[in-house]
Amino acid sequence: MSDLFQNLAHKDDGYSAKDIEVLEGLEPVRRRPGMYIGGTDERALHHLAAEVLDNAMDEAVAGHASRIELEMSEDGCVTVRDNGRGIPVDPHPKYRDKSALEVILTTLHSGGKFGGKAYATSGGLHGVGLSVVNALADRLVVEVARDRKLWRQSYSQGHPVSALEDCGPVHNRRGTTVTFHADPEIFGPTARFKPATLYRMTRSKAYLFKGVEIRWACAPGLLLGDDSTPPNDILHFPDGLRDFLQASLGQRRNLSPNVLAGEAAFPEDKGRAEWAMSWPADENAFLNSYCNTIPTPEGGSHEQGFRQAVLRAFKAYGEMIGVKKAQQITADDVFGGAMSLLSVFIREPQFQGQTKEKLASPEATRLVETVVKDHVDHWLSGDPEQSRLVLERIIERAEDRLRRRQEKELNRKTATSRKLRLPGKLADCSRSRAEGTEIFLVEGDSAGGSAKQARSRDVQAILPLRGKILNVASATSDKLKQNQELNDLVQALGCGTRGSFDKDKLRYERVIIMTDADVDGAHIASLLMTFFYREMPGIIDAGRLYLAQPPLYRLTQGSKSFYARDDLHKEELIEREFKGKGKVEISRFKGLGEMPPKQLKETTMDPATRTLLRVTVVEPDDVDPIGEQRRAGDIVEQLMGRKPELRFAFIQEHARFVEELDI
Repeated sequence: MSDLFQNLAHKDDGYSAKDIEVLEGLEPVRRRPGMYIGGTDERALHHLAAEVLDNAMDEAVAGHASRIELEMSEDGCVTVRDNGRGIPVDPHPKYRDKSALEVILTTLHSGGKFGGKAYATSGGLHGVGLSVVNALADRLVVEVARDRKLWRQSYSQGHPVSALEDCGPVHNRRGTTVTFHADPEIFGPTARFKPATLYRMTRSKAYLFKGVEIRWACAPGLLLGDDSTPPNDILHFPDGLRDFLQASLGQRRNLSPNVLAGEAAFPEDKGRAEWAMSWPADENAFLNSYCNTIPTPEGGSHEQGFRQAVLRAFKAYGEMIGVKKAQQITADDVFGGAMSLLSVFIREPQFQGQTKEKLASPEATRLVETVVKDHVDHWLSGDPEQSRLVLERIIERAEDRLRRRQEKELNRKTATSRKLRLPGKLADCSRSRAEGTEIFLVEGDSAGGSAKQARSRDVQAILPLRGKILNVASATSDKLKQNQELNDLVQALGCGTRGSFDKDKLRYERVIIMTDADVDGAHIASLLMTFFYREMPGIIDAGRLYLAQPPLYRLTQGSKSFYARDDLHKEELIEREFKGKGKVEISRFKGLGEMPPKQLKETTMDPATRTLLRVTVVEPDDVDPIGEQRRAGDIVEQLMGRKPELRFAFIQEHARFVEELDI
């Protein structure tokens, strides 16, 4: 043991004061860039441009600049120019031999944002932005137009390579211009700024502060193969985030045409907030938040206050109009189907992480919640019809969430069960794997009895359903849970519904709706298709839902027999098969239950002789008879939804196109 300690002591002899390395100036940034910009990948590279642009934006937000220019040149340099006050160039009081400009560019934690006098709100208080860019650039040139004089200084890898140069008087120019080229030693020889990324960044800054005009320019040679990024653009959005949201929505259908947008100052001159929110019909949602024009992709305290304010407002509105289910909604239900934007400007923000991706200022929650709540209350009260429509959608999301949770709990309870629980009236097939199997959904026990006798037991299962099932488009979540027919159907298929749907768990390769060939049968089939469209759309998307085509008539002449699907088919068969050959006996089937099993198998269930129609959803390109484009979901809602006035309007609108009515 003593030898061991002697050996360890001998190994430690080499560790002394001379081994302690002290990094000076900006050397820590070059040694560990990940600590300052999050890495050396493409995202980190573009963070350099963001830091320079943020400095210019701080001048604009503080009211000192009205115009910013960002330019990408052919040699890979990025130039950011503003017409603000210009970085001070006079000697720094602490470093008499250096200008304030050189101190800012070569010293970490230096700048005009610590004391709170030069900037009321800024993009960050770390004081490392411009100095970090300087450290990670192999060349950087800064020009300052201040007090009618132009100054210039050049840098490389964090060090000045020229003295501060007096370039003479200027009369129609002021502000700061920074041109830099990212160091290939840090980012690699192939690293290049992407015009599309920088253009999106620049555009978002213009949305975030509507008082600024940003001019974008990019060398045309950098845009080869990029059809979406313009070589030149002037970005100015007088309505700020409202413009941003309208551009994001485009031509998509929106539940809230009257966008929820507003802005308000915080009490005691602590800053301000601006927000915009809308609920698109397709529920393609996002929540983008910003603090002092800096994106906060991980959210933070300002997002928390925003979510709480909007949630409280919707709950209060639901209580006011007597919708009790509004009390079960959560912020995820409200924001999960919404497009939302939040921008705050606050003094001395606290961020988590050097790249400022999450706001940690605790008072931001209270400040945002206080000013947003009243505005949302007024918005909801101002348009009751729109507000109720949005609230209904949010409640649907809540019910869907509760249903998924209930299904998960049920799955956990039955996970250890050895025997698969199936509805008692299901006549299952004997094959254990799904491949080659099919389940027939038939109306009534009588039809179910015939189908059971006609089926192939190995691969065909039968599930009788009692009469017309529940219309899921107009039923509440509670009614869905309580409906035994639908519960039996979900249990038999085994693949779950909506958010818990899993195509791989579907117990059959094909699901076949087999109803009588009359008006009642067509109605039941439409109810079933509505159920699958709303609750299990994945079955339709996978092409696994079918309609059987049972005959309505049997035509007989002597030993010759044919089956007709409908009246038109009957007339065609008489004309083609029996013309001029004597009397034809026509018998009409009252229903599948009245059809002998042998005939049912021959006409409807035997793969060798039957006809199946695959159910598909055809979206926007389909045009209805009056030339309007309609989404399938809109038509389902109009015909099967909760509002009878929509059905009545559809019938009135399309009645003239009906050529034959089977009553």
